[in-house]
Amino acid sequence: MKHVLLPARKSLDRAPARPVARGLTVSPPRPLEGLRVLDLSRAVAGPFAGRMLSDLGADVVKVEGPEEDVAHAFGQRRDGIGGLYFSQNAGKRSVYVDLKRPGGPELVLRLAERADLAIENFRPGVLARLGLSFETLSARNPRLLLLSVTGFGQQGRDAGRPAFAPVIHAEAGWLSRVADLQGTPPVDPGVSAADSIAALSGLVGLLAALHLRQRTGRGQHL
Repeated sequence: MKHVLLPARKSLDRAPARPVARGLTVSPPRPLEGLRVLDLSRAVAGPFAGRMLSDLGADVVKVEGPEEDVAHAFGQRRDGIGGLYFSQNAGKRSVYVDLKRPGGPELVLRLAERADLAIENFRPGVLARLGLSFETLSARNPRLLLLSVTGFGQQGRDAGRPAFAPVIHAEAGWLSRVADLQGTPPVDPGVSAADSIAALSGLVGLLAALHLRQRTGRGQHL
């Protein structure tokens, strides 16, 4: 299988210029214009952080693999795209890369060389097994900031546990609290509050790390 762009786009080297019609007033630049983001994440927490960066003007490139993003399963589908997936990834560009095939990780490393930020939400250790650890990425681009969104951290007893939103809602005691107040069995509300909070927290960390990088010139793993 060849690695191809989906859909065909201009070079990933530069963000597409915004067209301006003659006679119209040019809007002020968005705060993160010129910033390049490599989005390796799936589902909600990671992609939502990437969506907000895109809304702020960053050029976000999402890496798509052969497995369909679980976000497609939620919301109305249109032209094969799920509603939740669209809401979390609107405004991004995309590239297809199979990270498990020879040459796939190298393509991502080449993209990382030109990125300012990267986002991932694999279980701890997965990126390293693919040859894309922070140390490897940093060796290619010392200024790169990598945001890893996990449910239970990168280390410790529970680090390897899966952590979709309902798991975190239950662990936080939210479901039990609501059940006690209403006198009903614990039921997840079906709202990804944990994902949204994780994405917002990650975004704050990234913006702070960007500010710090202006002084140090070095990236870091968040």
